[in-house]
Amino acid sequence: MSIAWLNQIWQAGQVNEGNVVRRSMLSVATYSSPQDLENEVRARGFHMALIGSQYVIVCNPNGALNLVC
Repeated sequence: MSIAWLNQIWQAGQVNEGNVVRRSMLSVATYSSPQDLENEVRARGFHMALIGSQYVIVCNPNGALNLVC
């Protein structure tokens, strides 16, 4: 189930437009694993942050990532 669930993430319209995709920690733990998600994010050259109970994936491999904290 892990591969199919992860593939659904990358089919979201937001991914193709270079936007942000969010997934809950619970969903990731239930349907895949944090390590598998991280591996897929790295393979695509995207950026990911853990914010609260959400994984936030920035789906723009060509853009700079500036964080304001």
